Amino acid sequence: MLNQKEILSTIEMIDQQHLDIRTITMGVSLLSCCDPDPARACGRIYDKICRCAEKLVQTGRDIEGEFGIPIVNKRISVTPMALVAGASETEDYVPFALALDRAGRTCGVDFIGGYSALVQKGFTEADRKLIRSIPEALARTELVCASVNVGSTRAGINMDAVAIMGRVVKDTAAATADREGLGCAKLVVFCNAVEDNPFMAGAFHGAGEAEKVINVGVSGPGVVHHALQAVKGQPFDVVAETVKKTAFRVTRMGQLVAQEASRRLDTPFGIVDLSLAPTPAVGDSVARILEEMGLETCGTHGTTAALALLNDAVKKGGVMASSSVGGLSGAFIPVSEDEGMIAAARSGTLCLDKLEAMTCVCSVGLDMIAVPGDTPAETVAAIIADEAAIGMVNNKTTAVRLLVTPGKTVGDTIEMGGLLGSAPVMPVHQESSADFIARGGRIPAPLHSLRN
Repeated sequence: MLNQKEILSTIEMIDQQHLDIRTITMGVSLLSCCDPDPARACGRIYDKICRCAEKLVQTGRDIEGEFGIPIVNKRISVTPMALVAGASETEDYVPFALALDRAGRTCGVDFIGGYSALVQKGFTEADRKLIRSIPEALARTELVCASVNVGSTRAGINMDAVAIMGRVVKDTAAATADREGLGCAKLVVFCNAVEDNPFMAGAFHGAGEAEKVINVGVSGPGVVHHALQAVKGQPFDVVAETVKKTAFRVTRMGQLVAQEASRRLDTPFGIVDLSLAPTPAVGDSVARILEEMGLETCGTHGTTAALALLNDAVKKGGVMASSSVGGLSGAFIPVSEDEGMIAAARSGTLCLDKLEAMTCVCSVGLDMIAVPGDTPAETVAAIIADEAAIGMVNNKTTAVRLLVTPGKTVGDTIEMGGLLGSAPVMPVHQESSADFIARGGRIPAPLHSLRN
């Protein structure tokens, strides 16, 4: 039973500490939409998404109004499009992206994810066609997000796919050069991608999921930061316990919203993703949490250890507060979307190599990092390979979302607005990785993948 103190505390978290439900995401299976005729398939895709998600946005608004809980985004994820479009007799997959975009606009959602291919062990012809179409698809749509899974702990890393994705990232930047390469913000390259992730740009509705499902992503960096201010100078045991208790409270709110949305939409509840997802707003930063633990600036020595504690404590606290936890769950470190990360990058304390080290213990990877527009495709691919290796060896999800910004160089800033924020362009190593990427083939899975 909730008491008055807990209710008032939750109101304070929402009103003053940026607590919110970051997203309600409806996953929709499109396997029933497969058709040899691409026009018919696109029509079926549009109709099914609109039929399933027509009340999603209004339901989110109703819950916001009745419970006083901010729900920032309403989103849709769909079956990886390469699996659906593969049944159609066509070389051009862009119309499938246009159908998704049109359905998303009709439903009124903020994003629609699932223009995706899973190629960790090899390519189908459909995978190749979809990957080739990504730059044009993201340039011609506003709401569609794309992702490609290039590796896993069980399969190893598909280095041919890594090389291709280096070029695709560059081509996507060029195709959206008039918008500072904005298409790159809607493209993620994964290792160990999960099937129930509600966060964009990497959300897709896995083939093992139900016909439709509701997944909720919570967020509360400001709440955790505020809680840690009360334990200044205390040992790390106290810090961890404080984060755990705070994560429990945040996740309980997500569980409430998830169950209510599930009931009202007559859609099974999937998971709560108990992540600390920052925004560019002051007071809503993961970097500031790390600094509250005693670091002068995020990125200095000790940052990786602080992030490891935070990520672990968030998971431990949140898992007891929900009947089903999934997705990515932990702490995110997207540079452009975190006010403290932006400041640390501008000061030079936070660099690409340090961010890579931090991804060993966080919940995603190299996220929303701006690099110079003249960065070679092979360098982009090598960055993807490094991050995939971290995910493969550590049996965790890692991802790369690089903002390769045409015409920009180190020291410039790109502005994307909204939740995407702004980012200082960060340097990459100038030494070439071209011969390494040109080898192709597959990096074998680690020995611990043989777990049967």
